[in-house]
Amino acid sequence: MSSSSSAQALRQSSTADGEPPTKRARVQHGPGPLDSLSRERSSEPTNKLDGNVSPGPASEDDLDYPYGLDTTASPNDRKASDLYLDTINRALLDFDFEKVCSISMSNINIYGCLVCGKYFQGRGRSSYAYAHSIHDDHHVFINLETTKVYVLPDGYLVSDPSLEDIAFVLSPRFTRASTANLSSPSHLSKPSYDLAHKPYLPGYIGLNNIKRHDHMNVIIHSLLHVPPLRDYLLLSDFKGKETELVKRFATLAKKIWNPRLFKSQVSPHEFLQEVNRASAGKFRLEKQGDPVEFLGWLLNRLHQDMGGTKKKNSSIIFSTFQGELRVEMQQVIVRPDEAGNEKPKFDIDRDIKSTVSPFLFLAVDLPPPPLFQDAVEKNIIPQVSIHSVLAKYDGESAGQLRRYKCQRLPRYVILHYKRFTKNAFVEEKNPTIVTFPLRGVDFREYLDAPPSHPPTAYDLIANVTHESVAGTTRDKENTIWKVHLRVGGGGGEGEKWLQVQDLIVEETRKEMIFLGETVLQIWERRDTVSGSTSGTTRMAVDRR
Repeated sequence: MSSSSSAQALRQSSTADGEPPTKRARVQHGPGPLDSLSRERSSEPTNKLDGNVSPGPASEDDLDYPYGLDTTASPNDRKASDLYLDTINRALLDFDFEKVCSISMSNINIYGCLVCGKYFQGRGRSSYAYAHSIHDDHHVFINLETTKVYVLPDGYLVSDPSLEDIAFVLSPRFTRASTANLSSPSHLSKPSYDLAHKPYLPGYIGLNNIKRHDHMNVIIHSLLHVPPLRDYLLLSDFKGKETELVKRFATLAKKIWNPRLFKSQVSPHEFLQEVNRASAGKFRLEKQGDPVEFLGWLLNRLHQDMGGTKKKNSSIIFSTFQGELRVEMQQVIVRPDEAGNEKPKFDIDRDIKSTVSPFLFLAVDLPPPPLFQDAVEKNIIPQVSIHSVLAKYDGESAGQLRRYKCQRLPRYVILHYKRFTKNAFVEEKNPTIVTFPLRGVDFREYLDAPPSHPPTAYDLIANVTHESVAGTTRDKENTIWKVHLRVGGGGGEGEKWLQVQDLIVEETRKEMIFLGETVLQIWERRDTVSGSTSGTTRMAVDRR
């Protein structure tokens, strides 16, 4: 038989067996260097986990090739790998969960099956991914760390432009140009579409509530809409000694702001699992909690994990949220000859102890609700303005007289309305409604700073509200947390507000925002510039 007829017979037998032609094309007539190498590898002991050859130094790529594939194959030969690309099912791909093998539960060298979406470890002959490719006839796998795509059981690399969208969903990449207009009204005019052709707005998508963690979902949304922190996470490329919490928070931020999602929703499961571990079980998926407590823990932990110290601006957390508060205290001596209704006052003749402390958010007290019902036997829900509750910075406490004054305000002020109090019997809820404008709240009255201090007018960008059954007793089992997010800055028709409750995202009227039981707010300093062509002022955030 001639050499050409022998090669033709070999190609026919290869097609009949259903194997890729590239594998058979490497076979030579008679014994050769490749055959002797294969016999040597088959006689050597292999690793039980991934089928790699145990002895001898080898690179990571060599360890994952079970057949010693000749990497010098021509582009025409490798085009045969496209035979399996039509089996990829993008509707089943979900990269939001922890990257662990579905069988061994290991997080080392994990591959995702692009046909069924399951995760498996390794791709050598003894690996779970290799076995899955044979038993289930699923052949296309992606490395969840490097985003490289391989065909198993043959083990060769696939390089095809049609797979770029999968790699972008798995590991989104952002540039300064792509983050420049995320806070501007122009972001409203650029909706994205998922696989089902459903429009969504990147950054304003639903978060899965797997069990009882909606109190953490609202904090995630609020923080990821603070432009400096958001841009820092979107532009990050953590490959060093950063903690797993910081890496997963950055990954979650990129998924929420991803304009090319397969589904118009994201699951924070991977990040919240790390929160559970980092907090030693204090914040769990299945347990309802307090968003303020979670916010305080998360900000301090992120600051610490980002290498922050006690110094100013030592991390993106401190440079964005940290301010300074001056506390003045004086001992109060009550004299028996004084009238009982006389309030204690500062005495200039006595020593006043003054300290300056940093803060990440300001806590404000609400007036107590009425104890009795009105004439029509209904509870009166009082309303107070935001300026009346901010006046607490001239307060007092038992045995001491305290006076608070801000020394320096951060660029973003977080306000916490103390709506829940505990007594010996039950945890009470204060239903008082706080009224506030969405733009132009001036904090100058509560600031003791030189004239060189930046502007003190602030605009609202996030508002977290609490909903539960009527009454003054807190019901954690029937609690719903929602967050209002500003879309586009600058006011007017270009500024809209969206209400997010887990997977539900809907537009809300500006007049309805203050009617809820607000617990947390994030205010953004208004940096105005003059000289625009229209004669109006623009916020600096709109120019980023």
